[in-house]
Order: sequence, then C-alpha cells, then structure tokens
Amino acid sequence: MTSRAPDRTTDALDPVRAELLRAAHADADALVARAEREAAARVDQARAEARAILDEARRQGEADGADAARDLLVRARREARCRTLSARRKPYEDLRREAAERVRELRRAEDYASLRERLEQRARLLLGPGAEVIEHADGGVVAQVRGRRVDLSLPALAKRALDRMGAEVRSLWEP
Repeated sequence: MTSRAPDRTTDALDPVRAELLRAAHADADALVARAEREAAARVDQARAEARAILDEARRQGEADGADAARDLLVRARREARCRTLSARRKPYEDLRREAAERVRELRRAEDYASLRERLEQRARLLLGPGAEVIEHADGGVVAQVRGRRVDLSLPALAKRALDRMGAEVRSLWEP
C-alpha cells in the first residue's frame, strides 16, 4: 500500500475556509437579526394600525350610536308633541264650535239689529263709505271694496276673540 502525503494546499486553505465560513455565519446571523428586527417592527406597526383602526371604529360606533340615540330621541319628542297637540286640539275645537254656536244665537236676540248696524258701521269705517256690505249667513257682516275685504261675521269674531285669549284658553286643558 502506498501512503499518501498530506495535501499542503488543502491545509493552507483551511484558515481561509474557516474565515469565509465565519464571515458567512456572521453575515447570516446579521441578516437573521435584521430580518427579526424588521419583522418585529412590522408586527409592532401592524398592531399599532390595528389599535388605531379599532379606536376609530369604536369612536365611529359611539358617534353612530349617539346619532341614532339623538334621532330616536328627536322622533320620540316629535311623536309626544304630536300626541299632546292632538289631545289639546279636540277641546279647543269643541270650544270653538261651542263659541260659534253661541254667537250664532245672537241673531235671535232682541238687540241683534243694533249689533248688525254697529258691525256695518265698523266695516265702512275700515273700508270706506263705498264698501259693499252683506249679511253673513251665520250673522254679522262681510264687507269688501276693490282688493280689500273685512269679515265681521259672528263666527269670525268669535274665532278672533278666542285667538286673542291665547294662553287663557289653553289653561282650560293644560295642567
């Protein structure tokens, strides 16, 4: 058997190989470390963005909820107001009807002619002596001149009297 002599070229390259291997490991370690830092930074950034998205969604949800609650409250108040006005309207309409009926009864009173004459004088005072004055079917008078009209009928006078009473009339059915 023949023995082989150690290869000196291989032995001479061992330190170079070892240095290259060490440098490659160092580069790989540095690359892995940098990749881990970048991955950690991206995870942190993703978590921050997720928190920001959740916070914005929470704020938007609260705002939407507040808007919905405000809309619901407005609708409830409007409905309550409608019901209140509707409940008040009936007694007011009853009062107006009763007042109109009572005023129409004045036509049968002894001094109705005097009242009608005073209403006619008032109409002429408001519109002038050339006003056309006619008796209203429910009592009182209606007068007009070109472009102007005055209603002094008994129902119209009763309605205006109730309107002027305003709060006093409302106190009849409000607590």
